Amino acid sequence: MQGVLELLGMPYTHSGVRASAIAMHKEQAKVVMRAAGIPVPAGRIISRHEAARTHALPRPYVLKPVNEGSSVGVFIVREDHTHPPQELNDPNWKISEELMAEPYIPGRELTCAVMGDRVLGVTEIVANENLRFYNYEAKYAEGGSTHIVPAPLLPNVYQLVEKFTLQAHRALGCRGVSRADFRFDDTPGGSGDLLCLEVNTQPGMTATSLVPELAAHAGLSFPELVSWIVEDASCNR
Repeated sequence: MQGVLELLGMPYTHSGVRASAIAMHKEQAKVVMRAAGIPVPAGRIISRHEAARTHALPRPYVLKPVNEGSSVGVFIVREDHTHPPQELNDPNWKISEELMAEPYIPGRELTCAVMGDRVLGVTEIVANENLRFYNYEAKYAEGGSTHIVPAPLLPNVYQLVEKFTLQAHRALGCRGVSRADFRFDDTPGGSGDLLCLEVNTQPGMTATSLVPELAAHAGLSFPELVSWIVEDASCNR
């Protein structure tokens, strides 16, 4: 869509073609972020049929389409899963032929938003206890998750999330508003790792969305946030 708008000379909001394309492809985004000094999970690309035949990584691990969002097509393969997800063999599978396999990172789900060059703060996301993880339903259904703003983190961890979010925004060439998602392993005896999972260049603006909540935490009303986004619109993004 951004490319069409560029061709038509119509100003638009958020990031341009290049930043959006790179951020959507999880492996390419990790290469860019790793080069910028942002910690990202290890992992590998695997075809969906291979991922259905054999475990891609030692359990537990995560399988997700390499170029999708909103947790569509994501599987968490736990220690007690003898076989890989057989749903990947479904002939009606229409999501992605390539998957990203990453080690499962226990701990907390965090997200942070940037508006221009301004970091808006950090949210902790707690999925409904009836859901297995922060999946599509948790993101978009009312009551699917609880958002804790600001995230109850030690100051140094909170500041690191903000720092890495702004670094990722700049490294990927994002414009307008973006949002970065993290996992923080603060489990007893855990690694203590803070890892950036991905950057969303077109974050949601629904009633359950995270950016409006973070903007409110930073002192911006919803009309003020929308006005800023609209006034920031341009071509050549």
